[in-house]
Amino acid sequence: MKKEYIFYVYIMSNYQRSAYYVGFCNDLVRRIIEHLNNLGAEFTKKYKINDLLYYEEYQYVNDAINREKEIKKWRREKKINLIKNKNLEFKSLNQKLFDDHDLGEEDIKEIVSILKGRY
Repeated sequence: MKKEYIFYVYIMSNYQRSAYYVGFCNDLVRRIIEHLNNLGAEFTKKYKINDLLYYEEYQYVNDAINREKEIKKWRREKKINLIKNKNLEFKSLNQKLFDDHDLGEEDIKEIVSILKGRY
């Protein structure tokens, strides 16, 4: 039986909202936890990118990859307008994402421990 995946294109920013990161993944919770714990992209470490501001879901990997490439080419203003369409106040969606997946602090610590073993 073929496994079903959901693919995500997401935008994160730092506290000051002065830098934006556009990414793609197949496990948004895991990827956000990686970013929060400096496991992964050097850009997010350098600019302290910790807040998920926006994401889209895709059934097909190629659609998500193409969308990520499209958004990455955009100027800052267009990315900001995309975020505003769903998150007008630019609030971090991290906790909502964790709550939606019933992840508490201990669950997140366990995931971090597993992830650190992979890096």
